Amino acid sequence: MTKSGNPKRKADKPLDPSPILRAIRSIPVGCVASYGELAARAGLPGRARMVGHILSGLPEAKLPWHRVLRSDGRIAFAPGSRSFREQVRRLAGEGVIVVRGRVDLSRHGWDRNLDAALWAPPVKKSISPARKRASSRKKS
Repeated sequence: MTKSGNPKRKADKPLDPSPILRAIRSIPVGCVASYGELAARAGLPGRARMVGHILSGLPEAKLPWHRVLRSDGRIAFAPGSRSFREQVRRLAGEGVIVVRGRVDLSRHGWDRNLDAALWAPPVKKSISPARKRASSRKKS
């Protein structure tokens, strides 16, 4: 058994990274998520290190790797390193505020309650009276 209580994976069966990659790609612009949250969303609770391992071995082309942080909101790279500065720059470009290497998760954290996100009733979008009048004129 591993530290997380899961039986060890057989060496002959490689891990499919696609659920983790889907979870990373689905982090909305302007939000961040922790390695552990992404593992849970990918159906692999307790496998945060696996998320980090997969991220470290992939080219950064279109994957929003910069939205992934430690569980306390800190950037995982060494402060002042090239990767640290790049992550801060990318997050700032999306409106995410980084103070002393940390992001306020209550402000920028991706929906922290997965059950609420999955099971909450849909939000009804209200149409302003001006838009109603404009759309009714177009129909005539």
